[in-house]
Amino acid sequence: MRKFFGLLGPGLTTGAADDDPSGIATYSQTGAQFGYGQLWTALYMLPFMIAVQEACARIGLVTGKGIAAVVKEHYSRKVLYAVVGLVVVANTINIGADIGAMAEAAQLLVPVNFVVLTLLFTTGILILEIFTNYRVYSKILKWLALALLAYPITVFIVHQPWPTVLKATVIPHFEFSFAFLFIITGVFGTTITPYMFFWQASQEVEEEKAKGLIKNGKPRIGWPHIHAMRKDNNIGMVISEFTTWCILLVGATVLHNSGVTDVKNAADAAKALEPLVHSFPNSGYLAKLIFSVGIIGLGLLAVPVLSGSAAYAVAEAFDWNASLNLKLKKAHGFYGVITIATLIGLTINFVGIDPVKALIYTAVINGVAAVPLLFLIIKIATSDSIMGEFKSGWLSKALLWATFFIMGAAAVALFFTI
Repeated sequence: MRKFFGLLGPGLTTGAADDDPSGIATYSQTGAQFGYGQLWTALYMLPFMIAVQEACARIGLVTGKGIAAVVKEHYSRKVLYAVVGLVVVANTINIGADIGAMAEAAQLLVPVNFVVLTLLFTTGILILEIFTNYRVYSKILKWLALALLAYPITVFIVHQPWPTVLKATVIPHFEFSFAFLFIITGVFGTTITPYMFFWQASQEVEEEKAKGLIKNGKPRIGWPHIHAMRKDNNIGMVISEFTTWCILLVGATVLHNSGVTDVKNAADAAKALEPLVHSFPNSGYLAKLIFSVGIIGLGLLAVPVLSGSAAYAVAEAFDWNASLNLKLKKAHGFYGVITIATLIGLTINFVGIDPVKALIYTAVINGVAAVPLLFLIIKIATSDSIMGEFKSGWLSKALLWATFFIMGAAAVALFFTI
């Protein structure tokens, strides 16, 4: 067991961060709105998600650099600034939506002002990220991943029409309508999302540094390191997509089948967990408690991933020191980006946007933004000059290009239906 958990690292935390408050809101809304109609996305997105994140992790392992640093070395400044700008903007919006959702979830439990809660969460996250070293912080992120368990437990407590569920999981259902394409683009965007690309690559580099595998700026790795990374990545992505499937299923069975087709706020989403606590007195409060702990725990996991991936991208673009292992005084620029992105995200909550709706719109923005970034990742991962013997093989290439075309088609179809 110790050896198994020792394998888990960037893959697990990246996969768990994928089911952030934005993901929970999007999947809950999808299940509520379309019932079992989009269950198949969790199954069919899994190989694409594994391929994309494996390519990003491999880029980090092989080059000893984050994605932005690799882009800077091999592409023009215009491409670099476009990539970094896209990630920073998308991540900052996502940070704001996640902080707002955490505060709204906490309000289900405690009668504290929304503004006060957002400030408390923001302050706590910044203190942990800036003043905790990487080893301690990575362990905290692993434990926060346990918040994912609430929905899988609920799936097997609620009575499910299993023949219908299994059929909907295996046989794709598609509608050419704006509502369907809007949500499915959001599902794609919160599953294969830009911040995960940058975060996992950079965390692989952090792991290499912690293990002393980088000498004179170059990683000393072999195929055993690649295989270990793939195990971690595969486990993390399978856990992530299984949780996605569970959230979709619970939303469909509990919300859609009881007539709730629009998740307006955190309380609506919390209703999806009420069956988990029906055997206890005051089950409504317990459902809210479980939902709130899940949202807050995954928010505490995801917000640092969002701000951290933006900071890695900016710092690598401008040759600043970039590492969660560095003290504040040795990485002012890196921690400055983390702080500024988090604070700007915080202010988004004060412009009158509903936190749950903001999460869903953020997922759609990520779904569109991921397309050009995927193209760049494919070019890097398949390059002889950059990746050498560790470049993508035929299966990796096929899955990466398929992901690019599917997500691109969904984005184009969405704009067409507008």
